[in-house]
Amino acid sequence: MFRSKRSGLVRRLWRSRVVPDREEGGSGGGGGGDEDGSLGSRAEPAPRAREGGGCGRSEVRPVAPRRPRDAVGQRGAQGAGRRRRAGGPPRPMSEPGAGAGSSLLDVAEPGGPGWLPESDCETVTCCLFSERDAAGAPRDASDPLAGAALEPAGGGRSREARSRLLLLEQELKTVTYSLLKRLKERSLDTLLEAVESRGGVPGGCVLVPRADLRLGGQPAPPQLLLGRLFRWPDLQHAVELKPLCGCHSFAAAADGPTVCCNPYHFSRLCGPESPPPPYSRLSPRDEYKPLDLSDSTLSYTETEATNSLITAPGEFSDASMSPDATKPSHWCSVAYWEHRTRVGRLYAVYDQAVSIFYDLPQGSGFCLGQLNLEQRSESVRRTRSKIGFGILLSKEPDGVWAYNRGEHPIFVNSPTLDAPGGRALVVRKVPPGYSIKVFDFERSGLQHAPEPDAADGPYDPNSVRISFAKGWGPCYSRQFITSCPCWLEILLNNPR
Repeated sequence: MFRSKRSGLVRRLWRSRVVPDREEGGSGGGGGGDEDGSLGSRAEPAPRAREGGGCGRSEVRPVAPRRPRDAVGQRGAQGAGRRRRAGGPPRPMSEPGAGAGSSLLDVAEPGGPGWLPESDCETVTCCLFSERDAAGAPRDASDPLAGAALEPAGGGRSREARSRLLLLEQELKTVTYSLLKRLKERSLDTLLEAVESRGGVPGGCVLVPRADLRLGGQPAPPQLLLGRLFRWPDLQHAVELKPLCGCHSFAAAADGPTVCCNPYHFSRLCGPESPPPPYSRLSPRDEYKPLDLSDSTLSYTETEATNSLITAPGEFSDASMSPDATKPSHWCSVAYWEHRTRVGRLYAVYDQAVSIFYDLPQGSGFCLGQLNLEQRSESVRRTRSKIGFGILLSKEPDGVWAYNRGEHPIFVNSPTLDAPGGRALVVRKVPPGYSIKVFDFERSGLQHAPEPDAADGPYDPNSVRISFAKGWGPCYSRQFITSCPCWLEILLNNPR
């Protein structure tokens, strides 16, 4: 039987979903791992897609096989249930009704709804539905959208548990297919490219009508369903999502007839509902003061650097940007630092949003990978390799937002992140896939009132500092941001 290209795209999208991989003993925000710079001696983990980055958060992996194959004629194993393997040679799961002649050893079969090519010798679980891992650790069973189910404590799933899993999985697949089949072929292509590139090629908006989808008796809006299916298995509500500034849903009315369902046009809000990230309270005198280029301890890779990082309006000049009189003034400048050494020139930003990245499959912006330095330490080289897709910095009506597009956390320091009237500054951890308002225009205006007692020393009230992968402050081995291997200074130009 011949199948259309649209149905093939729908099946490929279904196989590209992610599965939660909850690990017992996962540490939370204030823990001690070297990856974020906290105190500890463990080796840095290999780069993986860590969505959520807090206590109890899930690590997710794509279900799609590394070598995509056509699933035509390979539907025989779909009715055999979920299968798993934990390293070693593939073997079928022992369960009642699976005869000795059953062909369950085709581990490359991509058509089944719960099959995943595994690596790193870890146990693979089916789809979005959690179950006990090889060690017997229980999984969450409270969320109908995740379709979680628990195994009996005695080992081996009962017929009722297996039947429930099958029903939940089939319901999720049915609802997902019903949504995807509404899309045209071009929209499916765009969605698949965004999912398979993991946001490296986000593509255009994928608009669908605001349908009343329900799953497990609960509302499942399109952006929530696909966001959970392809990025965040622990996503609970659509209000946790923030559309990116270039998305249709960003400017459209909340009750408009259509909504974008491209999961890489959204980010998760980094707010009170997320686990508290590591933070440090530092005095402005000791930490948040502009780095003076005349300081003898600082070295610059360009001889044309000015005598201050704070660039006054009208004084900025950069031949690579070549701004002319018809262009509006830049709203910020970006300086890239490696420890106490600034690398490259100030990058002026004129557009509403700018990508700052090390390696991006498609797009433009500030490419840190092209900035050369003759002598780099090993820690800087390792950290630069973790920047990846980097961040998306955008100026929006309420302030300046930073979206973490990479696979490792970023750490943010800004005058407007502190409590009103506070004399100390806060360093916030932003997990992969999350957004945070790094500079609030309204709060900044309130803080501009003269407070002689609050100023312990010179500091720039319009500057934001972002460190890649490494944190700093009392909770970490690095006390100051100048000890971080790779970081940015965002110099806002007349923020309002």
